Amino acid sequence: RDLHSFPTRRSSDLNAAQKAVSSAQDTADKYAPELSKAAQDALQSAKDALAKTDYQGALEAAKEAVKKASEAISTTASRKEQWSKDWKNLSASVPRTLDEAKARLDAYTKKGKLPPGVTSDQMAEAQAQYEKLKQAWADANAAYQKGNVADAIKRAGWVQESIQKLKELLGIKS
Repeated sequence: RDLHSFPTRRSSDLNAAQKAVSSAQDTADKYAPELSKAAQDALQSAKDALAKTDYQGALEAAKEAVKKASEAISTTASRKEQWSKDWKNLSASVPRTLDEAKARLDAYTKKGKLPPGVTSDQMAEAQAQYEKLKQAWADANAAYQKGNVADAIKRAGWVQESIQKLKELLGIKS
């Protein structure tokens, strides 16, 4: 009797692992995709082991899937909090810095005078760089609005780094 119930218990463990992985998957895919994938891989290993009647392997892989799903949930919570703070800071600083760069570019254009040591080609490149940064910031905002926070943070970080070079060229002190 115990021998016949063994596969049923393993299947039950597998179902519990499936529930754990599924509950973690949606948000973990956004905030901790590497851990979500590890949980899914462990779940698949459990399914494969069960299909081969390797009940001990299925149990171990199911436990690993639950563990990975738990790690994904935990990491997701901390990353979500951190990335929200990062986005709030970027949302405050990047537009302000872009506005500052635009004002400086407009001032140079209006006066017809270039900053010391800057050629007209460099100024044209600065204007092109500003437009590129403005578009990249719009793309970061669009990614954030769509819920793709990781991509938004990455794009915004690139804008923030790149804008520093533009500020230096335009003589804007940080």
